[in-house]
Amino acid sequence: MRAAEALLLTPGAGGGADHRTLVEIDDALSGRLPVRRHDFAYRRAGRRAPPHAPSVVAELLGDLPQIAADLGVSPGGLVIGGRSFGGRVCSMAVADGARAAGLVLLSYPLHPPERPERLRTEHFSLIGVPCLFVSGTRDPFATPEELSEHTRAITGPVTLRFIDGARHDPNTIAARQAIVEHLNCWLDTLGG
Repeated sequence: MRAAEALLLTPGAGGGADHRTLVEIDDALSGRLPVRRHDFAYRRAGRRAPPHAPSVVAELLGDLPQIAADLGVSPGGLVIGGRSFGGRVCSMAVADGARAAGLVLLSYPLHPPERPERLRTEHFSLIGVPCLFVSGTRDPFATPEELSEHTRAITGPVTLRFIDGARHDPNTIAARQAIVEHLNCWLDTLGG
């Protein structure tokens, strides 16, 4: 495993890089390693709804080399991820060949709420980097049992952490602090 040299965080579909969870992670970890919160082009253009995921994945694949250069790290030393849609896009980018030291997937949207048959896992078998999934036990996009079952397809090491009682958006200070603690501990497990 490769040590994390920097962390790239992306927001959920309707949020921006200023989402409180991403800001709190940035504040907590910026003394440990460089952190960049990154809005996708649709957000920078003022749109709230994203285009289809494959076009955002292509955008991210094109942006990653420059983001790594801006942070002063090699692309392979960058841990990438984010909340919900942002994490999904990052996981799809890694499955499409993006180099990364690991994936951080917060509130991963395994399926739309109340639509467990519409899984977003077709790319999981192509992910070979260490992955951290952090989700609430009451997240309608993925139950702990569903995540435990479907992440077995990932070939890299998977760490699953659940926040008791939290929903899709961790709206309490305690939930966000738990995310930061889980992320800090997981970063310790990466090589270095």
